[in-house]
Amino acid sequence: MTLEILTPEKKLYNGEVYGVQLPGIEGLFEILDKHAPLVSALGKGNLKVLKDKGGKTEQYSIQGGFVEVLNNKATVLVEGAVALD
Repeated sequence: MTLEILTPEKKLYNGEVYGVQLPGIEGLFEILDKHAPLVSALGKGNLKVLKDKGGKTEQYSIQGGFVEVLNNKATVLVEGAVALD
């Protein structure tokens, strides 16, 4: 699926991924390839990009925002985000 992570200042990530783990306002949840359409609010926490089934990941600390999943594309809109090593 395609993942796009956007802040008001810039595009943090755009590419094909296996899935993404997000901090929802009620707890963590995961969106995988071919997920049903969804819109959800995000809380403060860590966002984990699952790059492939082999376990490669990238992590970002986010300040909250929203995610929309439609047509095998996840768009994450966040207030602020910092890449974690």
